[in-house]
Amino acid sequence: MNRWPAALADLGVPPVEVIRSAALAGLPHGFLGRIGGVSQGAVAGLQVGFNAGDDDVHVAQNRRRALDAVCPGAQLVTVKQVHSSRAETATAPWAEDERPEVDAIVTSTPGLALAIVTADCAPVLLADREAGVIGAAHAGWRGAHGGVLEATVRRMEELGAVAGRIHATIGPCIAQASYEVGYDLREKFDDKDAHFFTLGRPGKWQFDLESYVAARLESRKLGRVEKLGLDTYGDEQRFFSHRRSVHKHEPTYGRQFSIIALPG
Repeated sequence: MNRWPAALADLGVPPVEVIRSAALAGLPHGFLGRIGGVSQGAVAGLQVGFNAGDDDVHVAQNRRRALDAVCPGAQLVTVKQVHSSRAETATAPWAEDERPEVDAIVTSTPGLALAIVTADCAPVLLADREAGVIGAAHAGWRGAHGGVLEATVRRMEELGAVAGRIHATIGPCIAQASYEVGYDLREKFDDKDAHFFTLGRPGKWQFDLESYVAARLESRKLGRVEKLGLDTYGDEQRFFSHRRSVHKHEPTYGRQFSIIALPG
């Protein structure tokens, strides 16, 4: 029997915190933060990124802990996230050197756990229960603006999902109060999106990423769009944050998982 989870508990490692969504109730899913992992230092906790300067052994243990907390026995599916507008359909996990450079995954294959890595960007989990189709998207401002959420819905529809039956939840991401941006970003958005920005310091705006992502999803006339309203930047005890690590002059930053699966 594998005894390492009990051994970690003996060393004071807390259980993995799994944040679940009412919109996705009944499906194996979870938005995870930093609570419940074995990494140390600046990335202490449930750090799941292999390119964060962390110990690979710790990352592998954290990924296993995350998967076991959400959907034990499922096969983990990840992609190379590049802030694109592309989505891909998965029928099995890709080999490490064959993972596509996309920012969303969909599947209708039972037993697969789709996982997105974030550190301020918005993770979005989606499902059409009747069709048996799920999706997971990584939506920073660039991907959301470029259409990654619409691409995810289209991929789900190709597998038999119907937009009006899809429920989507936006997980922990940087909140408007924490997200200061400059004119270079503001000018990329049309006037119709002006309400997602509020004036901040001179020459600066505060961008509401979560509401912008919700609006892009709602434009597809989905059955339900849920916002969890959790700020990665503001809650250091629960979440990793790229922007917070930059402001604190830390050498690296942690990444967290959001996972959804179809029962096997």
